[in-house]
Amino acid sequence: MEFSIAHELPGRLRLRCPRGSFTQAESCVIGALLKTQPGVTDAVASHRTGSLLIHYSGNVRESILTAVKLLNETFYGEIDGSPLIPEGPSLGESLTSLFGGVIGRALLPRTLRYGLTFLRSLPLLGRGLYSLWRKRRLNVSVLDASAVGVSMLRRDFRTAAVITTLLALGDLLESWTHKKSRESLADSLALNIDKLWVRRDGQEMQIPMLDLRIGDLAVIRTGSVIPVDGVVFEGSAMVNQSAMTGESEPVHRTPELSVYAGTIVEEGELVVRVTAFDSETRIHKIAEMINESEELKADIQNRAEKMADAIVPYSFLLAGGIYLWTRDATRATAALLVDYSCAIKLSTPLAILSAMREGTKRGLLVKGGKFLEALATADTVVFDKTGTLTVSAPSVAKVVPFEGYTRETVLRTAACLEEHFPHSIARAVVKQAEKEGLSHREEHSTVEYAVAHGIASRLRGEKVLIGSAHFVFEDEGVTCTVEQREVIDREAEKHSVLFLAVGGGLAGILCIEDPLREDALDIVSRLHEVGITRVVMLTGDNFRVAKNVAEAIGIDEVRAQLLPADKTEVVKLLKRTGKVVMVGDGVNDSPALAAADVGVAMCGGADIAQEVADVILSENRLHALIDARKLGTGVMEKIYRNYAFIVGANSLLLALGLSGAITPTLSALLHNLATIGASVYSLAPIFDKPSAKP
Repeated sequence: MEFSIAHELPGRLRLRCPRGSFTQAESCVIGALLKTQPGVTDAVASHRTGSLLIHYSGNVRESILTAVKLLNETFYGEIDGSPLIPEGPSLGESLTSLFGGVIGRALLPRTLRYGLTFLRSLPLLGRGLYSLWRKRRLNVSVLDASAVGVSMLRRDFRTAAVITTLLALGDLLESWTHKKSRESLADSLALNIDKLWVRRDGQEMQIPMLDLRIGDLAVIRTGSVIPVDGVVFEGSAMVNQSAMTGESEPVHRTPELSVYAGTIVEEGELVVRVTAFDSETRIHKIAEMINESEELKADIQNRAEKMADAIVPYSFLLAGGIYLWTRDATRATAALLVDYSCAIKLSTPLAILSAMREGTKRGLLVKGGKFLEALATADTVVFDKTGTLTVSAPSVAKVVPFEGYTRETVLRTAACLEEHFPHSIARAVVKQAEKEGLSHREEHSTVEYAVAHGIASRLRGEKVLIGSAHFVFEDEGVTCTVEQREVIDREAEKHSVLFLAVGGGLAGILCIEDPLREDALDIVSRLHEVGITRVVMLTGDNFRVAKNVAEAIGIDEVRAQLLPADKTEVVKLLKRTGKVVMVGDGVNDSPALAAADVGVAMCGGADIAQEVADVILSENRLHALIDARKLGTGVMEKIYRNYAFIVGANSLLLALGLSGAITPTLSALLHNLATIGASVYSLAPIFDKPSAKP
């Protein structure tokens, strides 16, 4: 089987296979085959994303990769069109089987019926004994086994049968609810397109997705799903991007604008030049991220699971105390049948999964539950300036050459160097050179890039530098005349300044116009409204430019002329007094994004920033930060309300059972209904209405 290594950690491999490598049914076989390999503790194959997630222990990495290479359809393919491993039963089939068995057993003779009850209880008893003797843990499995065991010892086979059936029903509903929640989250982003129309050599033809190539011209008409990421080459259309950005209204797409896989052409026709397809599309990467995100549990989820297991010993103590006091085994059994842990363990992850799904609909890609919790408790938001508070497409306002150089030479040389790096300012320089028709073919030698400092190379035997004042003057020792300094100071009052030096002397400056984002003007006040007490701006620009931006939007605190290491240190310092959310978009922001409690990246920023970030704003809307905060606080409030309901409902059932007002059977039934109720509430939406672009 062909594959590439998408991600790797010690004891964990994620491999990516080409689209169509295996079907849903075949993925079951692949997972089962990989689990038979020495050292493999778990293996999951996803037909949606074409990925293999393998957990292992020991020095077996190479043998695992060899095993995957050897996998082919001989091992996992279909026979006569029938899957080797059929899909699991639906919820309806499972319920029919469960209750059909109950009715069937009721018609059997008493002796045979009791024998079947004993056999059905053996798995429960086995799980309880395994947890108690092998794992040395008193958990829910031990509690359930004890309740059934006590009923069996008392020869109360009817109660044992009902308890066993109710526990099976609870497990079935728990498994189905959790599975459907995860599947609906991933399915909402999945694409199922096998063929598309393309234009090649002036002719339109329909080809399989497997034959598509980067640079192809895909033709998408009214009502069709866009199957690729790309740039509009020709045509005009209204595109529904709600699946990707959460926008409630279609947006107008014309030549040179980007479109994304999973969005829909509502009206018009587009010819799109393909820039990414299959596993490289943005929506595909979102789906893959979701598959991995459950490993990043929220602290509250971990606490819930620990608390749930910690309650179990007290249930045993209570049951023992009741039996010693009343000598009534029925009342003691009631204490064993009502536990708090089942509902707590189920409702908390469901609430988090539901919130993550809701976030994707509002342009928020949250990579794990722990980041939702951090968003809820954060008190400080830190912004990078360029490309975050300002538009992601700054422009060159002025090029100022110094003695011995022309304006065209300065711009051409700057574009020649900057075209290698995906930062908004670099793109502005390259775009300006293209706009003026200046050819900037590569004549320089190997480019060296210092993050957030600048670029160094050699051109026609001379050292060439472009970057910040700190890089050019302090790090590289370039000098400037008094006249040059006056020009620089005058332009720095209004613009961000990029310096170009050749052969140790200053060749010119490029003045970058960096207008504010439209939604930056009220973002600070909006953040304060949702409980953020401190908003900080970090920038590598000079203090005067930074101060003008901060005053325009009401920033609480400004730190200017910072290097990436400085930004990281500021974030670490702020973390000492609270929870910090860092928002950025560039390569130079990545260390600070990683250092924050929650790193938030703009989707139009550098790939490394998106990789490091914990939350991605898929529409580049700053107002999505408000939704992120509300999503975090909303899911935490939902979890705490569930806790209150679970504790209250189960305590009431416990009291009724101990008083003899209800039987153990009824107690078990009501307990399971309470668990289902908490789970249903966990899936309720946090936002009342769909997102709308401000």
